[in-house]
Amino acid sequence: MTHSHGATGRVAAAGPETVAGHAARQTVAAARRRGRRRTSAVTAALVLVALGAFTATLALGEFDLPLPEVIRSLTGPLFAKATWESDFFVLDVRLPRVLTALLAGAAFGLSGALFQSLIRNPLASPDVIGITSGASAAAVVCVLVLGLGGMAVSFGALVGALVTATLIYLLAWRSGVSGYRLVLVGIGIAAVLSSLISYLMTTTQVSDAQRALEWLTGSLDGRSWPHAGTLALCLVPLLPATAVLARSLAALEFGDDTATGLGVRVASRRLALLAVAVALAAVATAAVGPVPFVALVSAPIARAVLRGRGPALTGAALAGAALMPVSDFVGQHLVGSTELPVGVVTGVVGAPYLLLMLATTNRSGRGG
Repeated sequence: MTHSHGATGRVAAAGPETVAGHAARQTVAAARRRGRRRTSAVTAALVLVALGAFTATLALGEFDLPLPEVIRSLTGPLFAKATWESDFFVLDVRLPRVLTALLAGAAFGLSGALFQSLIRNPLASPDVIGITSGASAAAVVCVLVLGLGGMAVSFGALVGALVTATLIYLLAWRSGVSGYRLVLVGIGIAAVLSSLISYLMTTTQVSDAQRALEWLTGSLDGRSWPHAGTLALCLVPLLPATAVLARSLAALEFGDDTATGLGVRVASRRLALLAVAVALAAVATAAVGPVPFVALVSAPIARAVLRGRGPALTGAALAGAALMPVSDFVGQHLVGSTELPVGVVTGVVGAPYLLLMLATTNRSGRGG
């Protein structure tokens, strides 16, 4: 009892300001603990969703496989060997497809989060400001004009996205680049490229136009190990570069003056982050085509479930990695024997979301 009275006396003697400061620190610490717990729970949930789609894609299809057989195919000679049919469907057909979906979805989600944070606009994404249109136009030129196919079309799409991004940046430059001007220039470039695509599609043979349309829709059909392997190799340097550059992203979100006061080289760091965001969108589009709205919705989904306003880069990458294989699985099994491209499914989900975002941002004054 004496010790308790002594502690109470010391707290009282410290004065009301110290007591209030102690209570405030405890409140902040408790909020941080709740935030960490929520982040861990959301991360685990997104990982489980992606893992569930991964497993379902490997097990279900025209030739259904029991889960133990799928595991035997994945583990190889470590345990009991699977049948050759199981190895073919799991390792040669379904595994590269679902890995491409996971990697491309993560790249799209991360790219969208970077664009939205840098431009400080929830509507900014590579498919809105013209990056995806550049990849699409280049791919159509490769198919219809040059007569290329396969990985050559993917490489052409990658080059087209990078060239388009460079052109948008140069046209938007006026002693610096503002997010508003970048978006407007990007929308204008996208309109020009869409007209070019329409012209090429209407002046070519129907069979050639059909091949180009399959790519423009955004699809994971026929994705093989070269697609998954090339995408993984591209992400090996891009993901660490994003992690390093993202350390200054929070400061950039407060504005150029504040970021400069905090010691951030605003122009060079923003250019580097934009380059990484463009590269992420470009390699994903080259691998799976211009799948719409994944980059747009991944970051808002992550911020909504995390209840935060920051970049949410990890959450956006996980949301994209979950959204892409889930959409592909739905497209494969929703309409009986008819397989819908993944771009159709994401478009059905993303278009109403875009309209909702346009309405809410205009109402709250955040549209520009």
